Amino acid sequence: MTADELASALTSGGAGWLVLSVAAILPILWAFTLVLHFARPYIIRFLGTLTLRFGGDVWWLSYVLIRDGLMVVTLALSMIFLMPNLYIGLGLPITAPLATVVLAWALAVKLLRDSDDDPGAFRIVSVLLVIASVLYIVPQIYGLESADQHDALDAIGGLGGVASALSASDGAGAISDWAWPILNTSIVLVGITAALLFLRFAMRLGRPDEEEAA
Repeated sequence: MTADELASALTSGGAGWLVLSVAAILPILWAFTLVLHFARPYIIRFLGTLTLRFGGDVWWLSYVLIRDGLMVVTLALSMIFLMPNLYIGLGLPITAPLATVVLAWALAVKLLRDSDDDPGAFRIVSVLLVIASVLYIVPQIYGLESADQHDALDAIGGLGGVASALSASDGAGAISDWAWPILNTSIVLVGITAALLFLRFAMRLGRPDEEEAA
């Protein structure tokens, strides 16, 4: 092996290791995202016990910053699933791109409506977050993480094919029939969502908010 081949192998191997590490960490981020989102009633009850207004404001602003910031970080890391060379080449969870789309929709609802004061918006964001987390965590655990347990799953009850069915590819060239349609659909949906948000905010530039108009 030449020096160039060794450098290329180390670079590609390091990139693959980094992406798979991010994919393995994302279930933790998803769990924290759900916990912080559904902790809102507890935070509100806790704020009611505080006697100092300044302390309550600090607690609430800290909670909102961490909760929404974690959602943005999760979305930013999930964007790797919209890259065909990573999603297909490494055999990432097959519905991970759809999870990215649904998470983007949840953040779009938070941008367009006040989910903290609007119960309807809060319910919409809650449903979208649950759907997105299921779309990612289930194929990640029973697909990517269970890929090396094929024989053990087969011995349980013929479940050896579950791991390959929940992955975009097996890493050896066999690509799932659903991988490319899911990826292409997700890219189109993300693009449409981003374009609609851009047009919505561009059209409202210079206009007073509803509260200011009232």
